[in-house]
Amino acid sequence: MNIIEIKDLSFSYRKNTPVLKNINLNIKKGEWVSILGHNGSGKSTLSKLIMGLLKANEGEIIVDGIPLTEETLYEVRSKIGIVFQNPDNQFVGVTVEDDIAFGMENLEIDREEMVRRIDLYSKKVSMNEYLKKPPHQLSGGQKQRVAIAGILAMDTDIIIFDEATSMLDPKGRDSIMEQIRELKEDGATIISITHDMKEAVYSDTIVVLKEGEILASGDAMDILNNKEVLNASNLELLLPLKLLHKLDEANINNEEMRDILWQLSLNK
Repeated sequence: MNIIEIKDLSFSYRKNTPVLKNINLNIKKGEWVSILGHNGSGKSTLSKLIMGLLKANEGEIIVDGIPLTEETLYEVRSKIGIVFQNPDNQFVGVTVEDDIAFGMENLEIDREEMVRRIDLYSKKVSMNEYLKKPPHQLSGGQKQRVAIAGILAMDTDIIIFDEATSMLDPKGRDSIMEQIRELKEDGATIISITHDMKEAVYSDTIVVLKEGEILASGDAMDILNNKEVLNASNLELLLPLKLLHKLDEANINNEEMRDILWQLSLNK
């Protein structure tokens, strides 16, 4: 079952300067999709269109069977949560507890239920001991976990991570990736907007965007094994893939070494 359907979607911020061109994409319920692309490829714009933060020039977005329109905007947004690159942009409360509660307050959730969810989801992301702390005292990884708790508390079906680990150190990044894996196992539909192949390795499906168009999409391992697509994507390659390309440039035909490098590049 497709939880998101995107049909013939195009968007421009300025006339005659297309950012997205004729995007067609289906995302299944419970799937983890990584949308890969270099800066300027249109991947973050696509996430904002799915959320209804931008309005498409052409095309259609259907979320859980509901066409996204001005009339259905609130209903569609109630099904989608988004975690941004900079968690500070999402904090509005004086304490961690206030921030987790914020989205639920907008949905007019009963106070008793809010308290239950704050307790449940703060524990789920290992932030229950920080509920009374002000957000500015947290590390980057802790802030992202609070943002995730706030999204989970809203009980959304779909969670978008828009470059959510790009400002974190390796430890913080690994913590968030583990959290995303757990969300996937719990049945959430995950959309990861990223330029990092190390993150994309964990997903079910990869969509590669280049200059506003879909360069390739399909099974994650198939895409990461496709040399032509990776070369054309302008993405930063994983170190084993860089070494493999150096072998090609030097005309070194060591098949065993090539196999090892490919396997290293795909290790999770």
